[in-house]
Amino acid sequence: MKTITVGGEKMEISDEQYQEILDAASKQIETYEDLVGKKFYFRTVTYHQIGEVKKIVGRFALLKDASWIADSGRFMQAIKDGTLDEVEPVGEAFVNLDTVIDFFPWKHKCPTEQK
Repeated sequence: MKTITVGGEKMEISDEQYQEILDAASKQIETYEDLVGKKFYFRTVTYHQIGEVKKIVGRFALLKDASWIADSGRFMQAIKDGTLDEVEPVGEAFVNLDTVIDFFPWKHKCPTEQK
């Protein structure tokens, strides 16, 4: 067990949880190239997309197994469980990284069925 301080409060966490925190901290994204091979849920100024980053082309990310997300439903459920309300799989797609507001790691299979 390890004792950590979060927001001024001390907490006990297991050695496994502590290692997970260290592992996550060491996997930071420092350049757009660090996105390659990983899946993300991208939110841009006008739309949302999910896909695995195949490569970076200038200011664009080429996504494979991409989907346009017309309606994520409850956002926490989308990120946590992969539950989405409306999905349009499109195969490959480009997302302009200059228009990305934020993005989240997608830990689920990329959607392949229209919903």
